[in-house]
Amino acid sequence: MVATYFPGRGTLFEETYLEGKAEGKAESILSVLDKRGIPVPEATRDRITTCTDLDTLTLWFDRSLTANTAEDLFADG
Repeated sequence: MVATYFPGRGTLFEETYLEGKAEGKAESILSVLDKRGIPVPEATRDRITTCTDLDTLTLWFDRSLTANTAEDLFADG
């Protein structure tokens, strides 16, 4: 869960803002994998683009920098 402290917290405005942040993070993950020449199966692409948890997306982004396969994003540990 991401805590935010700006006016409008808990409102539709905040929800829309966070959705945009998640969308941008998902696009960044896919871009990194693309630039590194790592193929992304459709199911994996869907999992990334439908995730709305910013902490999870940040973890996946960090992993995208060193992953050997797209599935490595989801590895435990």
